[in-house]
Amino acid sequence: MQGLILRNAVKPDAQLAVALTAKSSRDVLGQIGSLMVRLAASDEELRAAQKLRYDIFYREMGASHADPSAMEERDSDRFDAVCDHLLVIDSTLPGSTCDQIVGTYRMLPQDMAGTAGGFYSEDEFELGALVARHTGRRFLELGRSCVLPAYRSKRTIELLWQGIWAYCRRHDIDVMTGCASFPGTVPAAHAEALSFLHHFARAEGAWAVRAHEQRFSTMDLMPAEAVNMKAALAALPPLIKGYLRLGAKFGEGCVVDRDFGTTDVLVVLPVEAISQRYLSHFGAEAERFAA
Repeated sequence: MQGLILRNAVKPDAQLAVALTAKSSRDVLGQIGSLMVRLAASDEELRAAQKLRYDIFYREMGASHADPSAMEERDSDRFDAVCDHLLVIDSTLPGSTCDQIVGTYRMLPQDMAGTAGGFYSEDEFELGALVARHTGRRFLELGRSCVLPAYRSKRTIELLWQGIWAYCRRHDIDVMTGCASFPGTVPAAHAEALSFLHHFARAEGAWAVRAHEQRFSTMDLMPAEAVNMKAALAALPPLIKGYLRLGAKFGEGCVVDRDFGTTDVLVVLPVEAISQRYLSHFGAEAERFAA
C-alpha cells in the first residue's frame, strides 16, 4: 500500500479545493435503505474520510507509515488531491454528514493519474507496462478501501460495488485495477491462498503483469495439485474474494509493504470480464445513478 514516488508530483493542499468544489448532489452513485454512496463533495468530507482511514489503517491494523498527516490523525498522501473519494454514508447516525461516513474507497482515473505522474500501484507493480499495452482503454485504479467494523456486511459491499459500477459507467471506464492486501508481512502465512491465486487466477497474455523485480515475492508457494480449493477460498480476505467473484485476475508475484503491515497483490479486472450474474445483481440499480 506504499505510495508512488512521483516524477511530477502535485501538492494536495493546493489542489483539494479545486478538485472538490465541483462535487454536488449529482455525485450520488447508489443507495440501499439508509445507506448512500456518493463522492466527497468538500475538503471537510475528504478530511473525514482520511480520519476514517487513519482509524482503520493505523489504530486497528497497526500501520506505521511515517507521514506528517499522521500527527493530525489522518491517512493522506499526494494522490488524494487528484482522486475521487467514494463515501458510504449512514443517514441514521447523529451529527453532520462527516460524522455519518462509515466507509470510503479511493478512485484514480487514468487521465488524473497522468497529472499525478503515474498510478499509486506503480511503486509495487509494473502497471505502467500493462496500461501501455492497452492504448485506448480507460483504466481506473481502486484503493484505500476501508469500512467501519459494524458495517462490514454484504449490504455495504453491494452498495460500494453499485457505486463503483455507476462511476465506471459515467466515466467510460474499461479496466479496474489496484492493490489488494493480505494481513501481515509473511507471504508464507498465506501460502494456500496465494498459491491458489497464482495457479488458478493469474492474469495472462495481454493482461499479464508482474511485481517489480526488486520487490517481488513469489506466490507459487505450493504446487497446484496440493492446493485445497475450499480452504484457499475460505482463507482469502473478503475484498480479494469479492474481486475474484466479479471475474478479476491477479498479477504475478506479491509485494510486502512493511509500512502498512500487509502483503499486496495486484487486481486486474477488465469490464468485459465482470460476471454477468453480478452485473444483473447490482448493475441495473447502478444504471439509475450513472446518467
